[in-house]
Amino acid sequence: MLALAGFGTRHEDIATYLGVTRPTLRKHYKEELATGSIKANSAVAKTLYKLAIDGDSRSCMFWLKTRAGWRETDRHEITGAEGAPLIPVIQVVFDDEPDEEESTD
Repeated sequence: MLALAGFGTRHEDIATYLGVTRPTLRKHYKEELATGSIKANSAVAKTLYKLAIDGDSRSCMFWLKTRAGWRETDRHEITGAEGAPLIPVIQVVFDDEPDEEESTD
């Protein structure tokens, strides 16, 4: 029963599985329903923590991103020659040749 609550199973489904009504389930299993997900989350967190401490890089990164506020960023800086600022240049091109559609024969 505790495992079902911990896995996030709906209370209605747990009652059906146990063959009782929802009020009977709440009456007899109130504590398990309230603490099941807390215990399950704690067990997963303990495993994640152990993996991170043991050097699993994905676990370390996940832990640091979700618990320590770390984040990955991409930063691209574009500069001119030798790090100088970019100078915008506008180039206007005049086409002296008429388009084929515009030419008259």
